[in-house]
Amino acid sequence: MSNEARREVGFLLRLLQEGESLSLPHSRPMPVIGKGCHELRVTDKNKTWRLYYLIESEAIVILDIGEKKTQKTSKGIIELCRKRLKSYEKTERQKSDSNESQGQMG
Repeated sequence: MSNEARREVGFLLRLLQEGESLSLPHSRPMPVIGKGCHELRVTDKNKTWRLYYLIESEAIVILDIGEKKTQKTSKGIIELCRKRLKSYEKTERQKSDSNESQGQMG
């Protein structure tokens, strides 16, 4: 990924962090991965990059990034992102459960 493309990714992620909604050609929803998941598209010199992410109230969670090689997102990428999403959600539930139990102890 070129420096220019990296800067564009950073700029677009900053907009998302600030609460802006992005749409095509920069971003599109990816409900096939999960609720709140999207695909960010960044055009580089001679290729396009796809960054799959989840918008949370406190964070933008990056699920995967890779070079766009076909028009349709591969099943492998979708499954990988779903797996990472489930792992993230499990970790967040564990944090929440831990925080709740600590609050009950005090």
